[in-house]
Amino acid sequence: MVPGIYIHIPFCLSKCGYCDFYSVTSTEKISPFIKSLLKEMEMYHGCFSRFDTLYLGGGTPSLLDSAQIEEIIDGIRKHFPLSADTEVTIEANPGDLSREAAESLFKTGINRISIGIQSFDEHILSFLGRRHSSIDAISAIEHIRNAGFDNMGLDLIYGVLGQNMESWMNTLRKALSFRPEHLSCYQLTIEPSTPLGIQYRAGEIDPPDEDLLYDFFMRTSELLEASGYSHYEVSNFARGDECMSKHNRKYWDHTPYLGLGPAAHSFYGNRRWWNHRCVDRYIEEINKGIPPIEKSEILTREQLRLEALYLGLRTKMGIDMEEFSKQNGCDLLDEKGALLRTMEQEGLITITDNRLCPTRSGLLVSDSLPLL
Repeated sequence: MVPGIYIHIPFCLSKCGYCDFYSVTSTEKISPFIKSLLKEMEMYHGCFSRFDTLYLGGGTPSLLDSAQIEEIIDGIRKHFPLSADTEVTIEANPGDLSREAAESLFKTGINRISIGIQSFDEHILSFLGRRHSSIDAISAIEHIRNAGFDNMGLDLIYGVLGQNMESWMNTLRKALSFRPEHLSCYQLTIEPSTPLGIQYRAGEIDPPDEDLLYDFFMRTSELLEASGYSHYEVSNFARGDECMSKHNRKYWDHTPYLGLGPAAHSFYGNRRWWNHRCVDRYIEEINKGIPPIEKSEILTREQLRLEALYLGLRTKMGIDMEEFSKQNGCDLLDEKGALLRTMEQEGLITITDNRLCPTRSGLLVSDSLPLL
């Protein structure tokens, strides 16, 4: 299993009301952050043999100019061996993707871009607090294609207050008209600490009911699969296996990954660790020559086993039960045979050639399947 690198760029021009990812709206610390990031790379120099994915997430990585992005990528290449076919992804806000910006990103060596469209409906964009319009989104996609990117992903959100099925289907069809290689369709999650979460607790907003959310999920999967996309993970669809996110798949099968930047997580073997969720603390620790790690944990064999079940059942590939038995010391059919047969009869899973896979209905409830 070849590891991947994740870099967290913790800057945004504004915070969306639903977002719980760590970021700050002041950009004055970008320069010292990049200097600290390069020093953090030095701290891990020689710790991994090779990487084949690099993912710049955030925050809003597209806020950085091409020289800053190139400096980060050059730092990675200096300190870490990358495969010749390394997938290099950047998350981008449509409002940042002018023709010049798209061309500059392509020249840095980035070969995959994930655009945070979220919706082509102006009312939904306004509710979510996005700083781009549907026209900006369309222009951004055109600029990305014209710049030479042939691996483009679009991120979309459903289950938004006031969103009906017609609006969501229109957004999906509009997205499909651009033939993206990848689509991520996320159900809106109301996190307690966000402005949206505060409104929810105050009784000012109500999320859609469970029946409507079920319909959103099922009709999304049906439409995209009928359009030639593989529903390969709960929220992710790819136009062919080669278009699956090579980096994100590492999170779902316990492949090691190294996270750099504030709030970034890392995983290797049975150890997980994560950095301070604060730009200032991150910079301060690194300037002292201290790895900016907030906490770490050693996962027990039982924790790894439960995670393998949970993560495996989120993906179309499911779980190779023979391999699972070798790695975790238990036979799922012996241990859970009767329950698995019941789940199969209920249409939640299939068991074929010693592989346990969730159905479309199983993907919808995948978070609870390992607990059954």
